[in-house]
Amino acid sequence: MSKVLIIKIGWVEVLDNRVEDSISLGDVFRCTTILHLYKDDDVTWVTDQSAIPLLRNIKYIKRLLPYNLNTVLQLQYEYFDLLINLEKVPGVCALADKINAWRKHGFRLNPITGEVEAYQGAQNVLQLSRKQKLKREAQNNFQEFLFELVGEKWNGEEYILGYNPKSNEVFDIGLNHAIGAKWPTKQWGEERWKNIEKLLKNKYTISWQKGLKNIEEYIDWINSCRLIITNDSLGLHLALALNKKVVAIFGPTPSNEIYMYNRGVKIVPQLNRSCIPCMSPFCKYRKRCIEYITPEMVLESVEKLFNS
Repeated sequence: MSKVLIIKIGWVEVLDNRVEDSISLGDVFRCTTILHLYKDDDVTWVTDQSAIPLLRNIKYIKRLLPYNLNTVLQLQYEYFDLLINLEKVPGVCALADKINAWRKHGFRLNPITGEVEAYQGAQNVLQLSRKQKLKREAQNNFQEFLFELVGEKWNGEEYILGYNPKSNEVFDIGLNHAIGAKWPTKQWGEERWKNIEKLLKNKYTISWQKGLKNIEEYIDWINSCRLIITNDSLGLHLALALNKKVVAIFGPTPSNEIYMYNRGVKIVPQLNRSCIPCMSPFCKYRKRCIEYITPEMVLESVEKLFNS
């Protein structure tokens, strides 16, 4: 049994290079696929305090620690057989360099230049995060890049959820409309969400997003729906983990990164704009690309999934 340390706090997305004050819970959760590689090991996972409820009770995580001064001091005193640092924040990378581990994957800090660099195997992922053109053109999904980072091949491994939902399916469709503060350009728009409800409500039972202040209540809400209509968000990944049918609406973020596990449909803007996907929280156009996705397009995808 090896002693493994995974650092994924959520400050920077693995395939992005922007540091934000808000935590990307979706990016933390989709990294759980890597745990399939270490099922028989002694795994410690370090994350932001707000992400603790999301990872709690995952059977492959023996120790779940919040990222704080106490944790930083403790980890520098321990030994690990393997360290995987999935954060590109310089201070976290400096911590990774200080930890005593036989093997290291992910990202480190150059002590001379102060620049974030890659441990062996993560060079390709680091380049993707720094060059939008490469990321925009990449055809691999997130899981493939994540496994490549640790020198392994992804073979369809799924997300891992520790919480066992207490709800039953009572609604046909859930409208997962809210998004985090990090990506305002992902927002489809209140009017479009209301219009899709009008198109669906005569045939299907509808539920609007619930439980946003409590992750377990949120998971229970998703589990209460047969199909989820969602932006590119934590809810998308949780719905896939819960084996739900999913209609995913994309705008500024690359749809190629998302693997749907044969459970859903991705809708992307059909526009002749070279900036799509822009991977930016700001848009230079009066009408954002995601706003060209119509409720009728979403309805068509819903019907397709329910009839398949």
